Amino acid sequence: MSKVCQLTGARPLSGNKVSHSNRKTKRRFMLNLVKKTLIDEKSGSKVVLYVTARALRTLAKNPKKFAKQIANYAKKDLKKKSK
Repeated sequence: MSKVCQLTGARPLSGNKVSHSNRKTKRRFMLNLVKKTLIDEKSGSKVVLYVTARALRTLAKNPKKFAKQIANYAKKDLKKKSK
């Protein structure tokens, strides 16, 4: 599983880990991904997505913001199940 938010497309960032003596080594800033079951408003079908906690907060405040992306994943899920 890649560490990418399926709604926002957010990816891990890279940067430096800085020690007390100010030595720098590379590190990755990982996302706070959550496996969440979301419901498509039009079709009423359930879709399981990996979403960042930030996207979940946005969904709680404005549910229609990611409606297109959720509908697209619902269509893909229906196609997989029909095969």
